[in-house]
Amino acid sequence: MRILLTGGCGFIGSAVVRHVIRHTTHEIINVDCMTYAASSEALEDSATNPRYRFERHDITDPAAMARLFAHYQPDAVMHLAAESHVDRSIDGPDTFVRTNVMGTSVLLDAARHYWQALDRAAQARFRFHHISTDEVFGALGAQDAPFTETTPYDPRSPYSASKAASDHMVRAWHHTYGLPTFVTNTTNNYGIWHFPEKLIPLMIINAVEGKPLPVYGAGQNIRDWLFVEDHAEALVLAVEQGRPGETYAIGARQERTNMEVVQALCAILDELHPDPTGPHARLIHHVQDRPGHDFRYAIDPSHAENMLGWRARHSFEQGLRKTIQWYLDNAAWWRGLRAQRYAGQRLGHAPIMEVT
Repeated sequence: MRILLTGGCGFIGSAVVRHVIRHTTHEIINVDCMTYAASSEALEDSATNPRYRFERHDITDPAAMARLFAHYQPDAVMHLAAESHVDRSIDGPDTFVRTNVMGTSVLLDAARHYWQALDRAAQARFRFHHISTDEVFGALGAQDAPFTETTPYDPRSPYSASKAASDHMVRAWHHTYGLPTFVTNTTNNYGIWHFPEKLIPLMIINAVEGKPLPVYGAGQNIRDWLFVEDHAEALVLAVEQGRPGETYAIGARQERTNMEVVQALCAILDELHPDPTGPHARLIHHVQDRPGHDFRYAIDPSHAENMLGWRARHSFEQGLRKTIQWYLDNAAWWRGLRAQRYAGQRLGHAPIMEVT
C-alpha cells in the first residue's frame, strides 16, 4: 500500500511511521505542518528509508491537499494530524476548531474528489482511516462499563468536541458520498518520544531534576493506558483490514488513577535512577484541578481485538519501565526541546501540564 499519513511527526504518528517502515513493505507519505509538538527526530532511521517521503503542509490548505493526492496517488489515508492538548484547548479553542474540524473537512473533500476519479477496483481498495480519541464519549463513573464502539457521544472539552465533530464528518462523508471511511478511537497513549508537557514524560523529567511532580486535585482521575508502539501496530492492522463504515475501539485494559501512575513511575525511578536525597514520591505535589476534568476513561477493545487479530503486547508496568529508561537514555533530546520551546517558562507548571 501507499499510505498518505497526516501528523507523522507527532507522538502517535511517528510511531506509526516507524512501525510501517520496520515491519511492513508499505510506502508512506508523511504530511505534517510541524507545530510545536512535532519532532522529526522521532522518525529515527525511518526518515532515510526509500519508502518514506515527507511533505510539509497544513491540512487546512485545500490546494496543497489536492496536489498531494494527485501526485502520490495513495491507496489509503491515515489521518492523525490534530491538536490534542486539553488544557491548551481550554485556553484557546479556535486553533482546535481550525485544525481538527476544518482540517478534517478539507482532507475528506480532497480524498473524495481523488477517490471519485479512480477506477472501480482502486475505489474498492481505497480506505480513509480517521484516528480519534475515547474522550468523545465523555466521562465514566467508577462502576460504569467501559466505552465501546456504540457508546453515545458526550464530549466535555473544546478538544474532545472538536474531535467528535471530525468523527461525525468522517462518517457523514461515508454515508453521503460513499467514501470508504472508518474510525478508530483510542485511550491515553504513552511511550518514547512523547512531548514533555504530557503527564508521564513531564513527571519523569521533573523527578530526574528533583522538581515538584504536579498532580491535579487528589489524583483520583482514572485513565486507560496504551503503550504507543502497541497502538501503532493496531492502527496499521486497521488500515490494512478496516471495513468502510466501521468503528474500532482500541485499548489495553490498563486502568490506573493518575496517582497510581505517578507512584509507579516514582518506584521505577527509585530503582533505575536513585536520588540520594530520598524517594522520588516525596516530590508529589497536588495542584488545583482543571475545569471540567473528566473522572474516568476506559475502553473495551474486544471488537478491535476480534476483527483485527490484535492485542496489546505490553502491560502498563512493562511499557512504563521501557518509557522511563528511554527518557533517562535520551536526556539530550528533551533538554534541547525544552530549552527551545519553553524558554522563560517552568516546565511542570500546571497550565502546560496534560493529564487527560
